[in-house]
Amino acid sequence: MEVALFVTCLADTMFPRTGTATVELLERLGVQVAFPPEQTCCGQMHVNTGYRQRATTIMQGFLGAFEGYDAVVAPSSSCVATVRHQFPKLAAESSDPSLARRVEAIVPRVFELSEYLIDVLKVEDVGAYFPHTVTYHSSCHALRSLKLDERPYRLLRAVRGLTLLDLPNSEECCGFGGTFSVKNPDVSVAMGSDKARHVRDSGAQVLVAVDRSCLMHIGGLLSRSRSGVQVMHLAEVLAHTDDIHEGSRS
Repeated sequence: MEVALFVTCLADTMFPRTGTATVELLERLGVQVAFPPEQTCCGQMHVNTGYRQRATTIMQGFLGAFEGYDAVVAPSSSCVATVRHQFPKLAAESSDPSLARRVEAIVPRVFELSEYLIDVLKVEDVGAYFPHTVTYHSSCHALRSLKLDERPYRLLRAVRGLTLLDLPNSEECCGFGGTFSVKNPDVSVAMGSDKARHVRDSGAQVLVAVDRSCLMHIGGLLSRSRSGVQVMHLAEVLAHTDDIHEGSRS
């Protein structure tokens, strides 16, 4: 089985370590990983701001890049949620039966990383070692759209040396919300500040999530408050076998 990495535009542009960590992890588990160079964006921002025709064009590019693979894995619940929930709607709006069939065929093969590890590879202990205290933020797309539930927690609990601490008010949104943070910056910062406070209250050294967008938002607020808390994507922790600084590079 050949698996394609959908690295996402945010990770590729700003946090490449997340993508490389995903590849390192999957290859360590015996997965053959390909990287289609023609991949771009999932079109989430375009859908959210009403540019649906442009989003449909982006969707067609996604299909062209990934249709030839057995599975597509992305280190982003928000991007996978876009593929799973928005692509079928865009295809239906296009009135193109062939496009709808292509979307119907690929959607079941697109997985968020923790889904792929737990549901497809049937693995919880990925051989990681991370001797630090960690708390986990469940992003809105992970919690509500994909319903990842315990999958990330199960993976983190199996990491040797890791102590997983509860995050107060863990189900609250961090306030980023993609274009929401641009349109409503004051509300976004207020929500993010509450989340950052809860992270500090947890006593954890590292905040982990499956969405780099949330980590970017919360991490910026943690940094400004000089909290000393690092933020890392789940893939970075699971790929980790040595020092914390190796996994936090971007």
